[in-house]
Amino acid sequence: MRIVVLYGGESPERDVSSASGTSVARALLDRGHEVVLVDPAAETPVPARSLQPGDAVDTFVVGEEPPSLSDRQRLRRRMHAALTGGPVLEMLRGAELVFLALHGGWGEDGYVQELLRKAGVRFTGAAGAACAGAWHKGRAQAALDAAGLPVAERVLWRPAGAGEVPEDVRRLVAAGPVVTKPVADGSSVSVHRVDSLSQLDRIAAEVSADDEAELLVEPFLPGREFAVAVVGDRVLPVIEIELTTPLFDYAAKYQPGAVNEVCPARVPADFASRLQELALRAHDALGFGGNAYSRTDFRCDAAGEPMCLEVNALPGLTATSLLPLAAAGAGWTYPDLIQRIVDLAVEDI
Repeated sequence: MRIVVLYGGESPERDVSSASGTSVARALLDRGHEVVLVDPAAETPVPARSLQPGDAVDTFVVGEEPPSLSDRQRLRRRMHAALTGGPVLEMLRGAELVFLALHGGWGEDGYVQELLRKAGVRFTGAAGAACAGAWHKGRAQAALDAAGLPVAERVLWRPAGAGEVPEDVRRLVAAGPVVTKPVADGSSVSVHRVDSLSQLDRIAAEVSADDEAELLVEPFLPGREFAVAVVGDRVLPVIEIELTTPLFDYAAKYQPGAVNEVCPARVPADFASRLQELALRAHDALGFGGNAYSRTDFRCDAAGEPMCLEVNALPGLTATSLLPLAAAGAGWTYPDLIQRIVDLAVEDI
């Protein structure tokens, strides 16, 4: 099968996506597919040739810092131009399948999915509407709450021009540590633990340059952290993320050895089953179909009760990512996982 892998992109997770894309390409070549790696935000996105089985693919190492805001604006201009006309769009239309290895930003908020749908291009993963619903953490948690899934109390706050910190945010901070995170970002970019109003003011000052920046503020949950992936209708084994830092932030996620990830998690069978059931319910509640895959993240409160933090529409596929680890826990090799994602996308052809 001729498969175009879209990777890189314009988001703060550009490096993560590049690492995922090269890993996916190697797995597809291992399974005998013809592969074209395309970074739609690159200055020259169209490669000189496609990759054939047996070709080597260089490993991409994730950097410590995501792209700056000015870099993202430049990358977005290139990416929009590439996906709406010219040789990249022509290449996508000529492929039998587009494998989306884009994370964050347009790759995960449904924008790219809608462009591909309108162009008549078949792609892996969830549809645009489901991606958009999962991407906005506030709306996603509201949908999960409405479906009866356990979520923490949360407040949405746009710091720019807001004057004093709102009373509901002050109340959360006064009750104990809170976590602040962008309402629409992935890979734990710009996630902070906040212990005081003065610290909150400093974080607000950092984001106030962007008039549209919105934060989700929620209580810091001191318990254990877990992740559960769903591939099609299969729920994979539970992963526990054993942290040496208070939060599973960007650096911890992608720097080898920063955390210990255990799969299957060393928890009682009934607790593992409960997490798996919650993950499948979250997958369904946000509209992920049987041809999609997702990863739901949980953290426990002081009483040990798990709370749904978020559902990831395009979880990482790097060598250190959680979804491949869960697949290994289920007895799948990495190429097995990638082939299963391909098979889900082409089942209804």
